[in-house]
Amino acid sequence: MSTLAQNKADLERASTAQKVADMLRERVLLGELEPGLRLSEEAIGGALGVSRNTLREAFRLLTRDRILVHEHSRGVFVRRPTGEDVRDLYAARRVIECGALRLWNDVGDAQREAVRAPVRQAVARAEKNDFSRTGSANIQFHRGIVGLAGSTRLSDESDRLFAELMLAFRVAHEVEAFHQAYLPWNRKIVELLNNGTVEQAVQQLDEYFDAAEQDLVSRLVAD
Repeated sequence: MSTLAQNKADLERASTAQKVADMLRERVLLGELEPGLRLSEEAIGGALGVSRNTLREAFRLLTRDRILVHEHSRGVFVRRPTGEDVRDLYAARRVIECGALRLWNDVGDAQREAVRAPVRQAVARAEKNDFSRTGSANIQFHRGIVGLAGSTRLSDESDRLFAELMLAFRVAHEVEAFHQAYLPWNRKIVELLNNGTVEQAVQQLDEYFDAAEQDLVSRLVAD
């Protein structure tokens, strides 16, 4: 026990570092941290009121998650995903989201509403020609799909994937236009789910991923 007590400070720092990492990851999802941006330890540490050691641990966690990259003698930068990264991300998403969607008939109304609501919100904005938050609504839609599995671990892992994917969208320069193009797919998936044709919805989602992957990879190659 005395040995464990000696590790208390490390544990507290690690816990804070995870919270800092989560905050920075959310900023990536919101599009506030652009690919290639150099992160200032002084600025971020001062804004959050955390020590340099804590911040460096948060950077290490995000580097492990492929959100940041450390360049020797230059510093820490927001990562720029490649076409190969995108292919790997969509391979993971097919397994997670298609599997979760098949659980539609086994979950309650709250979990189903978490899938429907973001699509309604996106459609309402589109009808007003307000596409400023289409990307955020799309991420919430896919978070809702993962939530059908009822697994915190899967949701946490998917958030890491979504953050990395958002960086790829940013590299492609057309985040909102990209998401806007796939809003009709989201509407069709929800329509199929509401009609009870779950397997068709899964097939639609799989086709959605095929099209989105090819589209995004081609944009990255052209960049």
